[in-house]
Amino acid sequence: MGRLTLFAFAASLMTCTAVHAQSISPKLYDGLRWRMIGPFRGGRTVGATGVPGRPAEFYIGVNNGGVWKTTDYGRVWRPIFDDQPTGSIGAVAVAPSDPNRVYVGSGEGLQRPDLSTGDGIYRSDDAGKSWIHLGLRDGEQISGLAVDPRDRNKVFAAVLGHPYGANVERGLFRSTNGGRTWEKVLYTDENTGAMAVTIDPSNPDVVYADLFASRQGPWENGAWQGTGSGLYKSTDGGTTWKQLKGGLPGPADGLGRIGIAIAPTMTNRLYAVVDAPKLGGIYRSDDAGEHWQLMDNEDRIWGRGSDFGSVTVDTKNPDIVYDVNTSTYKSVDGGHSFVAWKGAPGGDDYHTVWVNPNDPQTILLASDQGAVVTVNGGETWSSWYNQPTAQFYHVSADNRFPYWVYGGQQESGSAGVASRGNDGQITFREWHPVGAEEYAYVAPDPLHPNWIFGGKGSRFDWSTGQTQDVGPRGSYRYLRTAPLLFSPVDPHVLYLGANVLLKTTDSDGKKMRYSVTLHPVVGGTARSQPVTPSEFPTGSDPTRH
Repeated sequence: MGRLTLFAFAASLMTCTAVHAQSISPKLYDGLRWRMIGPFRGGRTVGATGVPGRPAEFYIGVNNGGVWKTTDYGRVWRPIFDDQPTGSIGAVAVAPSDPNRVYVGSGEGLQRPDLSTGDGIYRSDDAGKSWIHLGLRDGEQISGLAVDPRDRNKVFAAVLGHPYGANVERGLFRSTNGGRTWEKVLYTDENTGAMAVTIDPSNPDVVYADLFASRQGPWENGAWQGTGSGLYKSTDGGTTWKQLKGGLPGPADGLGRIGIAIAPTMTNRLYAVVDAPKLGGIYRSDDAGEHWQLMDNEDRIWGRGSDFGSVTVDTKNPDIVYDVNTSTYKSVDGGHSFVAWKGAPGGDDYHTVWVNPNDPQTILLASDQGAVVTVNGGETWSSWYNQPTAQFYHVSADNRFPYWVYGGQQESGSAGVASRGNDGQITFREWHPVGAEEYAYVAPDPLHPNWIFGGKGSRFDWSTGQTQDVGPRGSYRYLRTAPLLFSPVDPHVLYLGANVLLKTTDSDGKKMRYSVTLHPVVGGTARSQPVTPSEFPTGSDPTRH
């Protein structure tokens, strides 16, 4: 979705059409039009960049919301990518030599349990007014872009590749003709993709890139990590490469993703945030990558490295370093120590920091709740309530009037939004949480307007504002986006999908009856009668079936 344009009445009609296809004429809904109903809080955003010569101008690439642009320091964001066939964005880069040349890499560019893929790279030559597709379609996830500061046509693309399988269109690619053709310049095998790429601003023939060997599984937390990860350097513009090892963890240490940054005013100084089980942390090199020293190994600054893994250096002071994680951390002593700079409250996960080369007080910060801008070094920030780019997992509607639309929003919890506002328009004030998990299905009870079910069996009551856990007990295996749906045939029946199918038929939701439907997990026989965890054979683990 380019913007979160959720028209719930149309969604409910489509649901009815699936159930009663013969009974509804298209004439009943062919006049309906999509309209914006919110919520208006930003969604997961990783791609982010500013324009050095235009200090008020910024671009963001939203993981499920397309590309957005502001020309007034983030006061107003406008979508500029909605007419393109993909809305999943992982990287955005502006050519330093031409502020109208913008490159966009599609696909989230992250390894995580739930993600969206893209269809390659795009380019604009008019600052986002129009776009052309540049290929690398089978790369699926473009996680990094870097444009030569001397030549707008020379660009590198870090291609992560298929998240769930092997493919050869992954690794680091280079184009010297503005993306019309691509050459694979750094590649090890079909299981190892490129995660990041950066160019030395003082000598653009020096390029650094990170390779990341990883794969997602079809079940929750089923990720695989290989031995091909590593940091590489080229001194001839990307033609030949050398792996950097001195002091860094290696494959035997479980090396994963590496985020790399060059200090613009001291380009021999590099910082890297390294993901490794026992040796993870912030590393620094003062000799252009030949030797590395572990500066800070606090888990809070490098943990969950496959999801974060980005570090940025101040554009005027090589001792000021920004690191992103569940908060954004800042060091003023060359990486020896970090303090939380921007974070909770807010429930944010931070992904990208961009610092203006001419004015390091102007910073763009991208997180799971959108992007914000500061012009005074972090003392005050713009709002993220002006970016309806929410990463919603599922959508449902209730039967009230006016009806409400519900879903789980990445890192923002559940959301319930009225289909029309009380004062003439829908604003962020019409958004309310309904007690469900952020990744959850939300299922409004068709018989009890005040009850909203969500997640693995929570029940929210509008009349009290309280949430109660009424879900099943026992050891079941769930995806984070476990299906939770009321039957369209019998409104008393609520289904919950785990490694078995669960349902409740009591209207107050306080007792859950478990049933296995067309799934031979108990004694090898599919059953529809009630099942409890105690019926599994002694010593067996029902979560493994």
